[in-house]
Amino acid sequence: MIIPIRCFTCGKLIGDKWEEFTLRIQNGENPAKILDDLGFTRICCRRMFLSHVNLLEQFSVHTSRLRR
Repeated sequence: MIIPIRCFTCGKLIGDKWEEFTLRIQNGENPAKILDDLGFTRICCRRMFLSHVNLLEQFSVHTSRLRR
């Protein structure tokens, strides 16, 4: 699944920060520091990032196997 555009609880725009968040996570940075730097202080917005599972990558692996 793709990350939602807005936080479900407070409505803050979060979708435009997802790529930066994932790149910095891959570089080994602390998730709490990244979220602080991006301006996410509310727990509702932070959980949107920390609990998101990117199923799109997992599904794309299986669909490419089916096409062979």
